[in-house]
Amino acid sequence: MLGAASASTQLNTMSPTLALVTAIAAMVALTLVVGVRLCVERWREMHQRRIPPQAVATSRQAAEQLHAVQAADNFRNLFEMPVLFYTLCTLALALRAESAWLAAGCWLYVLLRCVHSAIHCTSNQVIYRFSVFAASVLVLALLWVGMVVELAFVSKA
Repeated sequence: MLGAASASTQLNTMSPTLALVTAIAAMVALTLVVGVRLCVERWREMHQRRIPPQAVATSRQAAEQLHAVQAADNFRNLFEMPVLFYTLCTLALALRAESAWLAAGCWLYVLLRCVHSAIHCTSNQVIYRFSVFAASVLVLALLWVGMVVELAFVSKA
């Protein structure tokens, strides 16, 4: 509990710019962790089942040969919706439109994506995975709407 309180205090005292940059770094770290898990799982399965590398040279061949595909599926997912997250953060930083609400929302998105990846790479319970995914999409959509509204209307006031 002390660690969570400390992390919360640090996020509250962090500038919105630094909070956005660290949220981006956290998403990159998540992608790298899932990528490493993917490599370890692929190597382990190919080694145990004696699958030659050339037998999985294409995505179609890999789908036919490999059983452990959750990490690969999640790794691909991390290059889909999160692209809109990276774009939002980069645009906010470039336009100097960082704010506390945007930083908090971005961190909520990162947290939801971490939970989504954890579910996807472990139990893969689709109802839970989809619920977290839907929540993350909603958060991301609201972040985009909020930033556009702020840039179009609030900043002109």
